[in-house]
Amino acid sequence: MEKREAIMSPWSPERSQSPGGLSSHLSKTLLLLLFSVASAQGVTPDRDTCLVFPSSNGSSVSCHPPAKLPHHFPSDTVHLVVEFFNLTQLRPDTLQGVSNLQELHLSTNQLESLSPKLLLPVPLLKVLDLTRNALTQLPPGLFRVSAALHTLVLKENRLEVLEPSWLCGLKALGHLDLSGNHLQTLPPGLLANVTALRILDLSNNQLKTLPLDLLRGPLQLERLHLEGNRLQVLEEGLLAPQPGLRYLFLSDNKLAAVAAGAFRGLQQLDMLDLSNNSLTSVPKGLWTSLGQPTRDMEDGFDISGNPWICDHNLDDLYRWLVANKDKMFSRNDTRCARPEALKGQTLLEAAESH
Repeated sequence: MEKREAIMSPWSPERSQSPGGLSSHLSKTLLLLLFSVASAQGVTPDRDTCLVFPSSNGSSVSCHPPAKLPHHFPSDTVHLVVEFFNLTQLRPDTLQGVSNLQELHLSTNQLESLSPKLLLPVPLLKVLDLTRNALTQLPPGLFRVSAALHTLVLKENRLEVLEPSWLCGLKALGHLDLSGNHLQTLPPGLLANVTALRILDLSNNQLKTLPLDLLRGPLQLERLHLEGNRLQVLEEGLLAPQPGLRYLFLSDNKLAAVAAGAFRGLQQLDMLDLSNNSLTSVPKGLWTSLGQPTRDMEDGFDISGNPWICDHNLDDLYRWLVANKDKMFSRNDTRCARPEALKGQTLLEAAESH
């Protein structure tokens, strides 16, 4: 079974595009289509000005170099893109006069800080994309009027710490992307007030441990991205508050131990990626609640790239593998590291001959 890109790149629209979620990707595609139509009709935009595409719902404005940023945007702007300018600061009144703004894309600049007043004029904002900037913190109160914001992307900034107070006011937040930062720890209660969260991306940081209360706040989590960190143990109880979790990505960590009850209570898990860790064995009972034939693991699992010791301690895993082999990714890369007599044999072969 081969990995499908849409699953393993997890939810490709949020990973390979400027990640404001699928709607953001479609919005940017629409801008490109409108530009193509304008060019086909002989309309040549001024390279020194931003592109403006009016519609019945409001204007979409796209600013890229060498265009010069205007002091004011059209009052009916609902979608604003300001990218690749190497901006280090934004004026606190940058968004004054665009009260209907719903999407703001500021990726690939060099923003070092944000004014706590930046978002006050745009209470209807739904998507904020700050990918690839130089932010080390967020000002408290930034989101105090952002009750409508459902997508916040802080991917590839320079965040080393997080404060729960930074997220105050985000009552509708469904997608939080903190991937590609420098986070080593997370504070207790980080998500306590973010109760609508469905997608949490903490991948490609430097996390060694996670607070056990991390997931007690968001009550609707469906996707959890923890790949590319330094996690060594998956504790029992961490995932328990999220029985509806469907996609769990833990690849490319340093996991050497998974608690026997780590997956207990997960009722709808469709995808589990434990590849490229340091697992030699797993405790009996770990898989008991996973892989029910008519219910879950529909999108498969991956346990490849681990140094498995193929002895009687894997008996429980062997039985589970045989029952769920049609859902297994990377079979040829899931091999025994020890004992010497079985070194190099695939885990599935070892399971079927056991």
